[in-house]
Amino acid sequence: MRKFVLLSLGIALTLPVCAQRADARGGAPPSEAAAPAATPPKLEEKTSKTEHSIRINGQTLEYTAVAGTLVLKKEDGTPTASIFYTAYTKKGVTELSKRPLTFAFNGGPGSSSVWLHLGSLGPKRVVMDADGKPTPPPYRFADNPYTLLDQTDLVFIDPVSTGYSRAAVEANAKDFHGFTGDVDSVGEFIRLYTSRNERWMSPKFLAGESYGTTRAAALSGHLQDKLGINLNGIVLLSAVLNFATISLDPGNDLPYVLYVPTYTAAAWYHKKLSKDLQAAGLSKAIEESQRFASGPYTLALFKGDSLTAEEHATVVKNLARLTGLSPRFIEECNLRVGPGRFRKELLRDQRHSLGRYDSRLEGLDEDGASERPDYDASYASVQGAFTAAWNQYARSELKFETDLPYEVLTERVQPWSFKEYENRYVNVAETLRDAMTQNAALKVFIANGYYDLATPFLATEYTVNHLQLDPKLRDHVSLGFYEAGHMMYTQLQSLEKLKQDIAKFMASALPE
Repeated sequence: MRKFVLLSLGIALTLPVCAQRADARGGAPPSEAAAPAATPPKLEEKTSKTEHSIRINGQTLEYTAVAGTLVLKKEDGTPTASIFYTAYTKKGVTELSKRPLTFAFNGGPGSSSVWLHLGSLGPKRVVMDADGKPTPPPYRFADNPYTLLDQTDLVFIDPVSTGYSRAAVEANAKDFHGFTGDVDSVGEFIRLYTSRNERWMSPKFLAGESYGTTRAAALSGHLQDKLGINLNGIVLLSAVLNFATISLDPGNDLPYVLYVPTYTAAAWYHKKLSKDLQAAGLSKAIEESQRFASGPYTLALFKGDSLTAEEHATVVKNLARLTGLSPRFIEECNLRVGPGRFRKELLRDQRHSLGRYDSRLEGLDEDGASERPDYDASYASVQGAFTAAWNQYARSELKFETDLPYEVLTERVQPWSFKEYENRYVNVAETLRDAMTQNAALKVFIANGYYDLATPFLATEYTVNHLQLDPKLRDHVSLGFYEAGHMMYTQLQSLEKLKQDIAKFMASALPE
């Protein structure tokens, strides 16, 4: 890499000299020579169609799977990107106007849709143990009896530079690596798929996870305002709609408040709370934690340096009781414990750290005295299993063949651009509120994991409570809670409950 940089620098420094010499000889500099006309990139759409069946609730459901690419183009026909997708449609449906269609994607930014695809919604699922921990390699996938395919057709979308999706010209990939470029391209894919498959009259849903919830909320306005596509419902898993709720910046005390009940859940799971809180159970511990966080703790942080010594001591005592952390550590953090520090500190005496996506899982750190965990144990638990399962599944069952690497979670989208929100926090809750107001039939379901240290559940409740919806629309937003993490569906019990909750929600969002 260093040789390449130096070589490039050397070429850059010699170009002016070459130009000067050419001028002295009376000839045109090389830079002015006629360059051959650029050839527009050629992208071909490729699809593989296969037939399958699955048993769901004792019934056999036959379905068609299409794995392929859809090329996005400018109006003059110039291709801009190839989007990879996997679509599952129920066979034998005669009235498509009554068959729901759901577009699903994950987040990152930089994540493919493999997590929702092979973890929760799709007809195949990565085999893990009942508590959400991976089995030893080699990994396996199997039929997913909790798929949503009995409720809706499914289309899993990989945004540009994730999965097998690529920009037509790699140098232009950055055009898709930002808030607006991402929404525009995913929205255009949805429009094209809807048109080509004659699904304009089908009830439509979006399902997004993590940053995919940010994308889904933004799309609710984009699809409605720019493309005339009104949605029936949106399913959000582990949501982040207002980045002020999770951004630990100086002067923004809000996230410290909203993380506390998630700390309580993690401490309860690892048996680090006082005996009375442990005995009370998870729900009671969380209830007490929420009362403290939204009341005395919020007021204490609001007071800042004007907090009296007595008030300060009371906050330290209660925060220690509800987090399992020592009073000294809370003092050292100036009453403000971030999730990275919490993950490291709770089990420091064991030289273990907590997973970010699922705080039930433990990592083994080399340096017990470091401030942050060495790695995220919860991501390590799924990365290999989902990667192996997808690559085998794509070729062996979907019959989609390509030598491109499937980018499960890539950094090639970085730096991600939020230029539209320069000097302010990203907040798509406003977009969602506007979409729900203009389309009074639109309903939203949000799934939350108690052990999620990436998108804490109280942050979701805070965001929902500040949507400022008209009273008659407030019951159009419903929440579900699960004793698991960010990817709550890795735990079998939570996956079963999630399926029931989403199925019930979708039924409520369909026209009678």
